[in-house]
Amino acid sequence: MSSGNAIITNLFSFPDPFRELSRSSVMGVRGLQGFVVSTCPHVCTVVSFKELAEHHRNKHPGSTPTIVVDAMCCLRYWYTPESWICGGQWREYFSALRDFVKTFTAVGIKLVFFFDGMVEQEKRDEWVKRRLKNNREISRIFHYIKSHREQPGRNMFFIPSGLAIFTRFALKTLGQETLCSLQEADYEVASYGLRNNCLGILGEDTDYLIYDTCPYFSIGDLCLESLSTVMLCREKLCESLAISLADLPLLACLLGNDIIPEGMFESFRYKCLSSYTSLKENFDKKGNIILAVADHIAKVLHLHQGEKKLEEMLPLGPNKALFYKGVASYLLPGQKSPWFFQKPKGLITLHKQVVSMSSDPEPKQGVPMCADPEPKQGVPMCADPEPKQGVPMCVDPEPKQGVPMCADPEPKQGVPMCVDPEPKQGVPICIDPESRQGVPIYAYTVVKQKLPLGADPEFKLEAPMCTDPAIKQDRMHMEPEVKQVTMVSDPEILKVARAHHVQAESYLVYNIMSSGEIECSNTLEDALDQALPSQAFVYRPVRQRVYALLLGDGRDGASPCPTVKEWFVYSGNPLRHPDLVRPLQMNIPGGTPNLKSLWLTQEPGVQGRRLDALLGCFDLSSSREELQAVEDPFKALCCLLIYLFVQVDTLCLEDLHAFIAQALCLQGKSTVQLVDLQLDYIDPRAVQLGSLLVRGLTTLVLVNSACGFPWRTSDFMPWNVFDGKLFHQKYLQAEKGHSVEALVEQNRSRLTKFHALKSVVCKACVKESRRIVSRQHRALPAARQVGEAGIRLPQDELWVQPSRPRTALEGPGSRK
Repeated sequence: MSSGNAIITNLFSFPDPFRELSRSSVMGVRGLQGFVVSTCPHVCTVVSFKELAEHHRNKHPGSTPTIVVDAMCCLRYWYTPESWICGGQWREYFSALRDFVKTFTAVGIKLVFFFDGMVEQEKRDEWVKRRLKNNREISRIFHYIKSHREQPGRNMFFIPSGLAIFTRFALKTLGQETLCSLQEADYEVASYGLRNNCLGILGEDTDYLIYDTCPYFSIGDLCLESLSTVMLCREKLCESLAISLADLPLLACLLGNDIIPEGMFESFRYKCLSSYTSLKENFDKKGNIILAVADHIAKVLHLHQGEKKLEEMLPLGPNKALFYKGVASYLLPGQKSPWFFQKPKGLITLHKQVVSMSSDPEPKQGVPMCADPEPKQGVPMCADPEPKQGVPMCVDPEPKQGVPMCADPEPKQGVPMCVDPEPKQGVPICIDPESRQGVPIYAYTVVKQKLPLGADPEFKLEAPMCTDPAIKQDRMHMEPEVKQVTMVSDPEILKVARAHHVQAESYLVYNIMSSGEIECSNTLEDALDQALPSQAFVYRPVRQRVYALLLGDGRDGASPCPTVKEWFVYSGNPLRHPDLVRPLQMNIPGGTPNLKSLWLTQEPGVQGRRLDALLGCFDLSSSREELQAVEDPFKALCCLLIYLFVQVDTLCLEDLHAFIAQALCLQGKSTVQLVDLQLDYIDPRAVQLGSLLVRGLTTLVLVNSACGFPWRTSDFMPWNVFDGKLFHQKYLQAEKGHSVEALVEQNRSRLTKFHALKSVVCKACVKESRRIVSRQHRALPAARQVGEAGIRLPQDELWVQPSRPRTALEGPGSRK
């Protein structure tokens, strides 16, 4: 789209403090966003979506103007509630999302939302770097709360836990097309926008300036009232830098992005800077570096283009494979790069890595972990071409607790590899492709159950298994492809799980079944509060039972015990490698049901079996009848509260009162009343409790989808059962000794329901030998030996110990 067609005016800056915040969190190419805004302002032009849509309709009659939205970039923009510290103002947030959608719909613009479905291995280091940075920010937040007893300013804003997950379901409830990516979302967003001739991409990621796709619009500069924002024009950027569109991927990788570490070409950039003759005194250092690198591409690399290989002109060294991978990652289906020789089909070798040049990004389904001892066409199952000799692989199929599963003399590895003992031509068959993490995945070859097509009755799953037809096309001629090694070999199972994943119907299920690797970002947790364990530990036994349901637990003797990589953020975890966690046997009357019966069968009684599986994941089968008697939407909340209070010793009667009272009072409050609610002060423990409950709700999403949707998803959406500020108010009142009548605001009907719900939770806890007492009438438990996760664990708890010291959170405050 040319600027002349785009209803352009001079660049201006919206007086929104969020804009500066959004700039600081921009993803993509290092320094490019700041460079464009400060040095090349003509690249940014203000556009009106109303007029763009009208122009699109005139040019393409019968076509609906569509904007593809990178939802992960928009979360901060969408979260407009003033309060964010208490666990989330979900009713307010839902209302803001509804207004956002209505504004675009009113002018005839269709929105398609994409969410990240997984973290690609090439970007894991960057993911870790950001999580560790967030940890430091969270520490400052809690320090501020303790010092000032109030919420920090917007400059310290941290999005509530679970915001991305629940935003998916909120948008689906609002009738929006919502998709979850099968790889890094920015590629799928750019590909969708190009293929569907979209009006543009709405997001905040400078990678969209690099992709050769439809126009890129800034969410940070969006003025919803006027439906105007800033368009960043890649053509004008190229004019400013005297390079072509085809050079942008090369420039991005030389500057550093989410794949290429910033330090990889640091010396090269300074060499370019030292020889650059047009330094601008009024430009900052990063701006001059970008100009210098672009000048080197235009005047030096172009001079020898076609005569010399790129690796002969650049100091790629041992990083050649990663560099080419980075450049290729920007090439959309049908696009090529002039910067390296490409073979449409066949093989190329990059730094001893033999990779297939077939560009189909679809993971090949049904490939067992170690099924083929002689991989076809020289395509390895992993990226490490030189396995260490003399290291036993998968020595003990049933390793003892706490004992490393591999006799690697380096204790940091401590985990088994699964490879052909006689690898052909030095190529291992089955090792985790992310070899730099040093933790190979434990092989799991076959699960004989079939996963039926279960569906949440709240959402209709009418879309095809793959909603993106271009995924089946060649992604790019240069795209290196390695056959995917999956945890489950049944293609029907993976196909159905994949469909739910793409349609944003489930959470983590496909990741577990396809790659055996999941992650969870930061949570507002106080690293200095040893009384409350991290949510990563609290809900780990639930996840382990889900692993048993989806993968099996290896106790049938027919297959080894699977292991799932967990990248969960908690205090003391340096994230140098994942925690390797094995399934935990489920205690369900009649035994663990197979996935076919849970997801596909519609015979009488199957809904009861689904509920049995769900309660089995929380180890609450004994409370089935009591929970069944609870009315919606409190059934799921009671299940979660029972689990929490059984797991964590330091939760007391006042905490239970606050959780129940806020859920009951929420039903009778309008959004305006919640907005106007004022708190006397902010309590750091209440902040952490709010986040703990919300993470429990996300865990319910995982369990419910894995078990075939026995409960309606709406019953545990936070806007129906939880409000952070309201919970905080009830917590403070309970701590001050307010009566139950005061907590439920003197409402007789709520009082009756309060006692009923409290009775269900307390009776279920008594069955588990857990008596909930008032904080005023109890002594904190003495230090005692607890499970490695710092919480109540069954005797047969199994998980692979990470190579790290015991953390402060793995101490008092939880049940053995």
